[in-house]
This record gives sequence, structure tokens and C-alpha cells, in this order.
Amino acid sequence: MDKIMVEKSPPLRGNIRVSGAKNSALPILAASLLGTEDIILEDVPNLKDVDVMCEVLSLLGAKVEFLDEGIIKINSANIDNYETSYELMNKARASFLVMGPLLTRIGKTKTSLPGGCAIGTRPIDLHLKGFRAMGAEIDVDHGNIGAYANKLVGDRIYLDFPSVGATENIMMAAVMAEGETILDNAAMEPEIVDLANFLNKLGADVKGAGTSCIRIRGVKELGGATHSIIPDRIEAGTFMVAAAITKGDILVENVITSHIKPVIAKLREVGCEVYENGDRVRVIGTQNLKATDIKTLPYPGFPTDMQAQFMALMSVSEGTSVVIETVFENRFMHVDELKRMGANIKIDGRSAIIQGVDSLMSAPVRATDLRAGAALVLVGLVADGITEIRDVYHIDRGYESIEEKFASLGAKIYRV
Repeated sequence: MDKIMVEKSPPLRGNIRVSGAKNSALPILAASLLGTEDIILEDVPNLKDVDVMCEVLSLLGAKVEFLDEGIIKINSANIDNYETSYELMNKARASFLVMGPLLTRIGKTKTSLPGGCAIGTRPIDLHLKGFRAMGAEIDVDHGNIGAYANKLVGDRIYLDFPSVGATENIMMAAVMAEGETILDNAAMEPEIVDLANFLNKLGADVKGAGTSCIRIRGVKELGGATHSIIPDRIEAGTFMVAAAITKGDILVENVITSHIKPVIAKLREVGCEVYENGDRVRVIGTQNLKATDIKTLPYPGFPTDMQAQFMALMSVSEGTSVVIETVFENRFMHVDELKRMGANIKIDGRSAIIQGVDSLMSAPVRATDLRAGAALVLVGLVADGITEIRDVYHIDRGYESIEEKFASLGAKIYRV
């Protein structure tokens, strides 16, 4: 079992290029099942979740070729399977996103119910609500779930919560449904916009992505396209926090700064200098980090995926900070690990109160989830001694070559 070792490091300095967004690549890979011609995807991150999704596509009958670093060619002209195994679903929950494309493309899909997630439940009821509204029959039996429809028909669908996954799955199902589908209270994340742009390149008719109301007019078939995945805003934010926590100076490249406005605003609040220049953002840390308060919200609010990293930063900031988590009910699992290293954090329901401390000490810790792992790397950079991080497979799900990238900035980090 791999472990990542992080030693107290000097202020990080240098340039770093952000990879393509995992949360954009996965739904776009699923949407590749809709096209009947060659699809070329560029800037695809080299991650375990991506490998699993490619395995799912292959098992469904698509041809998947890795042409070069970050470039994948997919041809789904002859998909001949509609079942996704429990083993693959258990490896990556995002494989549930193939249900929408399969349902509209071949009229049936079957998979296992996704299990629980470390950071909280992610119910699929909204996905199924959308499929039912378009005329699908849903069959749930002994942990398996099937959806069937001779022909999906567009409808007006209201999401009780702006779920990213449900928005994506329903949107993909609607692109070849008969008539128009209107999706109200849709998620507005940049990854939704990227998926819509990709679908439109294939020949779909999707309007309004990035707003709370998306209109999808069904078409008879979709073709092929070449598409580049948007930059990963959470990876960008993680390196920006790394500059702050180590009091360093990092230029983060391949960034869409409008996607990370809350992160930029909060870094300025704690005292950092942040300079935006096209697709680059420079963060210069301050010697006197100040406390700040955060409330996570669906986009365009402060991203829940940056909460753990900012809590790491607040642990060594002067004063008292408060974090309110509104998106996932169990996203404070990293708190116990941070407290093992000397952080002063108290939990009250969905709120965390962080009293900044002068120094932290290394300890053996475990990455309880993806972003918790990133937070532990950040804390390890400033804690006295050598921090041993276990269960790093969580980190590898969302960060490409994390130790190499941090090492290139001067971090003392290595994998064993």
C-alpha cells in the first residue's frame, strides 16, 4: 500500500500547470457513448477514476484508445452491452453517469446501486426522477437498478436540489429524447457547461447550461468531435492554498479564473496577494495569515471541494475561523486527522470552529477522502517533522502526479 511522506518544506515557489478537470472528464467520457463517430478528447487527466470510466466504456462495446498523454480516442458506433458491473460501480461512482446515455441511445440500461460515499450520501433519486419524467420504467431489485424506454419524451423537470450528477445524467438522456426537455433548478457548475459544449459539438441542441434553467431539444443522432477538457478548478485552488500556507509564491497556469472567484476572494481575505493574468493566477503568501469564515454552497458559491484545504490553512492562521458545510453532511472527516497534528478544531453539527495555532507536528494520518488527502499534504508542508499519509488511493483519484508537481515547487515530498 502506497504512502506519501511530506516533510516540513521551505516556501513553495515556481510555476505549475493544472491538469484537465476530473469532474468534467468523467461525464464527458460517459457522454461519448452517445456519438456514432470518432471522438477525440484532449487534456484528459491521468487518474484512476478516468481509467475505470474507460474500462466501463470498453465493456459496453466502445473502442477506447490512448493516443498520447492526455489524449483519448473513443468510438461508440457499435456499443452492444447495457450492463455495468458492481465491481466497476464500486471503484468509481461516476460510472452511474452512463445510465442517461445508454437509456436514450439503446433504450435500456442496468447497473448496481452506487454504495455510500465517505463524505456523505449521494442519493440517485433525482436521476431516476428525471428518467421517469421522460417516460422510462425504473426497476430496482436486490441492489440492481434498471431503466427501460422504447423512446424517451421530453418534459419539464424540477430538481429539488441542484445536483451536479443528476443534471448531467438527465441532460445526456434528454439530448436524443423526443421534443424538448426543460431542466429547472439545474446545477450551474463549469463542468456542466463543459459537458453541454461537448454535446453541442456532437450535434446536440443544449441551451442555458451555466444557468439554473437548461433547455434540451432532442435530436435523432449524434456524431463525433474533438474536445479539450476544461482546467481543474479544485487542483488550481489546492496549489493556490499551498502558496498561502507555506508563505510562498506560485504561478498557477491553465486556469479559468472566473471559475475560482470564491477561492481568490478568500485568499485575499487571509492576507495573500493574488494577481490574475489571462489563464494564469499568481498567489504570494503573507507572513501573517488572518482568520476567515467560509460557508460552502453549490456553484457559484464557495466549493465544498475546497473546504478541507482551507481548513488546513485556517489551522495556522491567526484568530478564529468558522466553516459551515451545507453540501455534504459528513465532510469533516479530516478534522480528526488535523487534530492529530495539533490543530485546534471543534465541531458543532455542520459547523467547525478553528482556532489558529503557532505550529503543527507531524503524525501518521490517513486520507479519509480525496480532498481530505489534499489537506493533509498541505498541512504536512508546514508541520514539524515528517508526515506519513496513508490511504493515498483517495488522493490519486483526483490529483495527477501530486508528489511530482509539489516537488517541482520545492516541496519535500515523496511516495513509498
